[in-house]
Amino acid sequence: MRRLFSSWPAGDRALDLVNFFVADVQTGFGPFVAVYLTTHKWTQVEIGFALTLGTVTSLISQLPAGALVDAVRNKRAAAAGALIAVIIAALLLAALPNRLPVLVAQMLHGFASCILTPAIAAISLHLSGYAGLGERLGRNARYASIGNGMAAAVMGVTGAYFSSRFVFLLTAALCVPALISLRSVGAGGHARSQTTSGMMDVSGLKRLIGDRRLLVFAACVILFHLSNAAMLPLAGAAVTMRAGNFANLIIAACIVVPQLVVALLSPRVGAAAERFGRKRLLLLGWGALPLRGVLLAVLPGAWPLVAGQAVSGISAAVFGVLMPLLASDLTRGTAHFNLCMGILGLAAYTGAAISTTMSGGIADSAGMQAAFFVLAGIGMAAFVTVLAAMPETRPARDAN
Repeated sequence: MRRLFSSWPAGDRALDLVNFFVADVQTGFGPFVAVYLTTHKWTQVEIGFALTLGTVTSLISQLPAGALVDAVRNKRAAAAGALIAVIIAALLLAALPNRLPVLVAQMLHGFASCILTPAIAAISLHLSGYAGLGERLGRNARYASIGNGMAAAVMGVTGAYFSSRFVFLLTAALCVPALISLRSVGAGGHARSQTTSGMMDVSGLKRLIGDRRLLVFAACVILFHLSNAAMLPLAGAAVTMRAGNFANLIIAACIVVPQLVVALLSPRVGAAAERFGRKRLLLLGWGALPLRGVLLAVLPGAWPLVAGQAVSGISAAVFGVLMPLLASDLTRGTAHFNLCMGILGLAAYTGAAISTTMSGGIADSAGMQAAFFVLAGIGMAAFVTVLAAMPETRPARDAN
């Protein structure tokens, strides 16, 4: 690990830590929310509504957040403000697990996430340039997955042996080293954490909105999250019903295993995308979705569930690297990288918002297995869409 850090300039090493700690922070708002609310006697429909409210908030915030990050010169300040909002949301969940505070926390976290993702992507693009972006994004995903896995393990232990409330207290605490690391991103002299902003690039905006590749990829992203988003929260609720207090440990394992896969694969995904193009990698990532859904449906035990979850690491590695990389492909030469990220984020949250509520309703009426099979079928539709309609976006090799 030390050798990996020392081979990169100080600004890049600080960004590694930002990704590590931001992933730690975001882990607390994943499936642990479903476990936490289940222990407080929330129904699956109520949990699905709370999760959906957060994703709907993210959905309607994606485009304005992307445009805001494009317009704000200091991307570090934007990311820092988002982390402060996450602290408030986590403390609300920990202190008041009642309907109104939980819903407010979900909305606040949803908006903050809309700022964090494009801000970190913009900092990454500025540090690496277009030529090195694939490698930088793979590195981002590696350290994010390591942080996610370590946080899940710690949160699982504290949730099992102390209280689920500790998960959200720990989430708030982890925002502090994230803020400190963010402050150091530009300290090494390699680059400042600011990206170019200025007047609206009207011609670039028209070209982006009319780009067929963007429309097709946005549809692929919707289907990806429609299949993927509800799988782990749904599995977490099922495990909670059978495992009681030890559900946090099982959910932690369900997060840690795929994150190990992501940590191993992400740098290779970034390098392979530059070498072989984007579409082959998209097919790999999207093709893992239906397999994951089927495995979750047919493996009823708690620990076999962890093995099935390992497949999700393939999809996560591909999606985490390829979405910002395709955004850079589609916006090269324009000032709308973050707006494009917002459009794709809107597509992601549209799929996720429908996924959690839809799967909760199916699970309550027809059972968990039926819900997983429906999600697997949607995953197959997503794979076919990539295969049949998504063109290659890698630009011609140049000297930059």
